[in-house]
Amino acid sequence: MRRIRLTHLLFTIALAASPALSQTPPAAAPDAPAQARGNGQLQPLYDALKRERDPEKAGSIASEIMSELNDSGSATVNLLMQWASTAVGEKRNGAALDFLDQATLLRPDFAEGWNRRAGLHYAMGDTRKSMADINQVLQREPRHFGAIAGMAAILTDVGQDELALKAWQRYLSIYPADRDAQEAAIKLSEKIAGSRT
Repeated sequence: MRRIRLTHLLFTIALAASPALSQTPPAAAPDAPAQARGNGQLQPLYDALKRERDPEKAGSIASEIMSELNDSGSATVNLLMQWASTAVGEKRNGAALDFLDQATLLRPDFAEGWNRRAGLHYAMGDTRKSMADINQVLQREPRHFGAIAGMAAILTDVGQDELALKAWQRYLSIYPADRDAQEAAIKLSEKIAGSRT
């Protein structure tokens, strides 16, 4: 019964996130937080990532995007994120979760704070909370390919292969040169095709 409820919840969250995946972010107001103002700086990088077919060059562009996404525009939040990373490295997940909770409270518009917390929830085995945080990420940054990959992994884990494939396809529309994502999408396509015959 619990698995059915979890699958239903994940399905609902994935559907709720799907419209966010296709939206372009609105133009930021002059007094908007740094994360929102950064969307204009990110657009050329996302455009370059979409055009680049060489996996190594695309990886460099993806790293630049992640570097931009990692800056909250707040020294306090950036410090909390560093503390959270250190705590995760030291296997102090409770402390890391506290730091990430504070980061999302102080800067709710900061997509990467939600993304890191989603990853930690997933590592701790709580896919429901992970998917809820992924939904928050995609509301703030619909092109966040890391969050989309996380969604695809969770959907695959719970046997929602068709939804996982859609997530990988969305990921590849943003980051087409990622060979691991290409392989994941091919394997899921073959699995889905095999189950239909």
